[in-house]
Amino acid sequence: LTSSHVCQDRRMLRLTDFIIDCPDAMALAAFYAEVTGLPVADSSTEHWASIALGGIDLAFVPVEDYRPPQWPASEHPKQFHLDFEVDDLEAEQLRVVALGATLQRDHVDPDGYGFRVFTDPVGHPFCLCRNKGVTWTEAGPVWP
Repeated sequence: LTSSHVCQDRRMLRLTDFIIDCPDAMALAAFYAEVTGLPVADSSTEHWASIALGGIDLAFVPVEDYRPPQWPASEHPKQFHLDFEVDDLEAEQLRVVALGATLQRDHVDPDGYGFRVFTDPVGHPFCLCRNKGVTWTEAGPVWP
């Protein structure tokens, strides 16, 4: 792998969100805003709330019938997933599948925007996302 290939891969895929399941997105965001001393994003809603932590958002989404994790016990394991913004959804899908990921769900519209849910080789979920209006620079994705 050449250094130019490594740089190109970093530019094409960027971790953007660490998402935590919860019963109430705004309430948990408010808690972590107090913990971190950082504000809840103005764009937060009851369906998606976030706090900007540098280049990665700590995000919270409500789930029905939420059951808290009992870690380190495994009856109710830890609950999270990662979002990666990509500049070429098809190419990145081929790459992660070749590495051992499994496509679980496709939520991409006919224009090529949306997300695809994958699991890693041991079952942890993550998404490859292509959001409308995002442009890529040498520093990574820039949202409108």
